[in-house]
Amino acid sequence: MATRALLPLFLIIFSAMSVPAFAQPGGWGPPPGNSYGSRLERDARSGPDPREGRVEAERFVADHAEALGHGTMRIVSLPGGNDDAMTAAIVEAALVDQLVRAGYDTMSPADEGSQVLEVRVIRDVLTPAEAKKKPVSGEMTVGVSNRGSMMGMAVAVDLSDPKKALLSTRMELRIRERVDGPVLWEGRAMLASRDEDENWNEATIANRLAAALFEGFPASAQRVTIREAD
Repeated sequence: MATRALLPLFLIIFSAMSVPAFAQPGGWGPPPGNSYGSRLERDARSGPDPREGRVEAERFVADHAEALGHGTMRIVSLPGGNDDAMTAAIVEAALVDQLVRAGYDTMSPADEGSQVLEVRVIRDVLTPAEAKKKPVSGEMTVGVSNRGSMMGMAVAVDLSDPKKALLSTRMELRIRERVDGPVLWEGRAMLASRDEDENWNEATIANRLAAALFEGFPASAQRVTIREAD
């Protein structure tokens, strides 16, 4: 993830006119209600999107699901996903690892009696990439108060790179007792990450989502939110 370096704000107050006779000592200041400096300062302190690196997962299990956690498994892709063949292979590898942990036999060939894991992965854009920034920006204001007249300027210097698009990866899973059989277990999870973030490549995302869905498998219906550690 690109490091966002932000220089401090500089607030420069200039005297624009002479002080009237009734002005009180103490110098000049922004007129009441002026917040241009504080607003720019808030913009400067704005941090990363709180959705970055967060995994939200939901899991549901049928009332009669004794078959879960043993036997052979067949993995099939559901329509509606938008992964290419290479990414689909990465997702399948992440799921096979979790199936082994859950107690399934992934070495024996699947047959008509095998359980079926239906998979769909959907990728979308949560927030578009930022446009190219102006390195220097500012605001100017003129006001009159009982202390006199003033002109103020706030200058912000921002040398940070524009943020890449914030992407979402959603994994949807469903385990059936057999092909066209009843659903025994269902789960879905979503993770948000920055485009081209080296900390969140396809394999890392697939493993993170699969691990969140199969944590405590087979668990009762629950919803969990997991924040990736910094």
